[in-house]
Amino acid sequence: MARQGTRARGWSGLGAAWVAACLGLSAAQAADEGPVRIGVLVDLEGTYADIGGLGAVEAVRMAVEDAGGSVLGRPIEVVSAGGQNKADVAASIARQWYDSGVDVITDLPSSAMALAVINLANEKKKLALVTSAGSSDITGKFCSPYAAHWTWDTYAMAKGTGAGVVKQGGTDWYFLTADYVFGQALERDTAAVVKASGGRVLGAVRHPLNTQDFSSFLLQAQGSKAKILGLANGGTDTINAIKQAREFGLTDSMQLVALIAFLSDVHSLGLKVAQGLLLTEAFYWDQNEETRAWSRRFFARMKRMPSMTQAGAYSGTLHYLKAVKAVGSKDPEAVMAQMRRTPINDFMTHDGVLRPDGRVVRDMYLFQAKTPTESTGEWDLYKLVRRIPGNEAFRPLGEGGCPLVR
Repeated sequence: MARQGTRARGWSGLGAAWVAACLGLSAAQAADEGPVRIGVLVDLEGTYADIGGLGAVEAVRMAVEDAGGSVLGRPIEVVSAGGQNKADVAASIARQWYDSGVDVITDLPSSAMALAVINLANEKKKLALVTSAGSSDITGKFCSPYAAHWTWDTYAMAKGTGAGVVKQGGTDWYFLTADYVFGQALERDTAAVVKASGGRVLGAVRHPLNTQDFSSFLLQAQGSKAKILGLANGGTDTINAIKQAREFGLTDSMQLVALIAFLSDVHSLGLKVAQGLLLTEAFYWDQNEETRAWSRRFFARMKRMPSMTQAGAYSGTLHYLKAVKAVGSKDPEAVMAQMRRTPINDFMTHDGVLRPDGRVVRDMYLFQAKTPTESTGEWDLYKLVRRIPGNEAFRPLGEGGCPLVR
């Protein structure tokens, strides 16, 4: 069942319909006059709970507070629920939310969930801001005029980490891949970058989501004689794979490369295990005064530093609310057009651009996990290797196969 935050007074979807009937208004007009409602569809207990979860819900609430708690003289409501990382569960919740007056749904931790909700957004003509899921297909063949892909994607991770490792001499790759949409896209995008950069892919093995025992998969990787093990998975799968690879001594012959890893993953692993790990992120709490100030606010509420997807949930929500205010309406086409017209500027993004395919283009960053002796505190985990300009990090607009791009 959906967990719902404190509701401000306002008409429900049925109330809006009743008013429309009484006053002769269209259903669309009545819906546009109600409160602004934001749904945060997260992973509460599974693989991606630490990178989004309740922290993403809190980040959205922070954005609502910073927008003043209301817009166009109407209250802003936030509802939240756990989608169990299942497309059918996510679609069911999203349908209920859209039908009851939710204007935009955000977070969406798995690519399967995100694609299911985007399909509904198309049907309902409502908005979806994907701030956690990563498949580059979201702005490729599945792009939507009602969706934005906010924080990162598999192409950017492949460009940032994959190309960087090949340049450092890591040319022979083997992939350990989560066997669903996200993992497959991450392997595909990284393999293309590795080959284009002069490297070789010697093979891959795929594992189910939420795998506890990686021993058989790691033995297959070791048998490939590759020098680089690319982890095309995420969350607790990445954490468990790294831990077990080190326990089995795999790191004596192969370098581990986390193609998608988050601050919470490195924190969970500890620097003794994670030291030297290369990873690409859109945000790190200790980059500058702006990132530190916002992150300290978040820490005061959640007692942990934010992930890039939690920062992205704030960024996407605030940009959406600014667009609603600018156009004087919740109309999804008008709001999305305004979001595309307006540069994205906040603590994590400077002069970001929302493209016609739904991709937000911003700078990305290649980081390396510090050694225990380099760290000065619990959350002092990264050192910057390279800033990657947005036009280099993300796939060129015309190469994704998005039917919206002419």
